Amino acid sequence: QVQLVESGGGEVQAGDSLTLSCAASGRTFSSYAMGWFRQAPGKEREFVAAITWKLRSYYHDSVKGRFTISRDNRENTSYLQMNSLKPEDTAVYYCVVNPVATMAGNWEYWGQGTQVTVSS
Repeated sequence: QVQLVESGGGEVQAGDSLTLSCAASGRTFSSYAMGWFRQAPGKEREFVAAITWKLRSYYHDSVKGRFTISRDNRENTSYLQMNSLKPEDTAVYYCVVNPVATMAGNWEYWGQGTQVTVSS
């Protein structure tokens, strides 16, 4: 059974950094895309970042230059390094895995989410 488990969320001040991790189990995802979505209170879920198995990365415009996605195929894990955090980054962050990277929300596998709260 495939399972994605996020960790690393928490409450920080504006300008701080956090790194989210996503540990995947149940199968090998080395040829899949890995990514992150987020959902803020009262807002729709939105794409944050993705990385293909060839290590090509994509970002939402609002996080470009501040967030960095990476992956470790040996560990079946993805990471989201978040710098210069802003209050508007406050959301539940979801780890996702899919055969291909897409900004649409129809990724095949989803984690349970981890809360990130940024206070001003």
